Amino acid sequence: MASLLTSTLALTYFFIMYSSFLRRTNGVFSEELSEAITLKRMEKTTRLHFFFHDIHSGKSPTAIKIAGTSDSSLFGDTYMMDNALTESQNGSSKSVGKAQGMYAFAAKNEPALLMVVNYEFTRGEFNGSSISVLGRNPVMDDVREMPIVGGSGRFRYANGYALAHTVWFDLKTGDAIVEYNVYVKHY
Repeated sequence: MASLLTSTLALTYFFIMYSSFLRRTNGVFSEELSEAITLKRMEKTTRLHFFFHDIHSGKSPTAIKIAGTSDSSLFGDTYMMDNALTESQNGSSKSVGKAQGMYAFAAKNEPALLMVVNYEFTRGEFNGSSISVLGRNPVMDDVREMPIVGGSGRFRYANGYALAHTVWFDLKTGDAIVEYNVYVKHY
């Protein structure tokens, strides 16, 4: 009787494990995680304040044109950047990170940019973390709002918004310093 019970239990266990294996190997696109295995963390909002230095001129520009037209229209002009982020407007102030990505003039009748940027932080408690911004930047507006669409490190699962305000712009070179106030929700 004991061996029959043991055999039945072993066979039942085998079928349960086999059917579980089949479900996993048949390409499940998504699955719900049990509350028992998810981590409960408190969502926080962090305010970040820094200055973005977009330099087109000189021997070592941080933003370069990679596509566009040769006419006077800006529409379609696309730039790749690796811009410094600093604590203050002064370019020699403490570095807090880099803005790496690209922007393109995406509107025909006004200077409005499509921004695709990762803000990588290299100092303090957020060293090694980043936030990602993807949005419209109408540069002639005094303050522009762009969405935070994700992040990494301490900003994993981030969302929120970035407010940009140009504090200095050189019309001749295209160089600019932009103040950012960022409000990021994360765990």
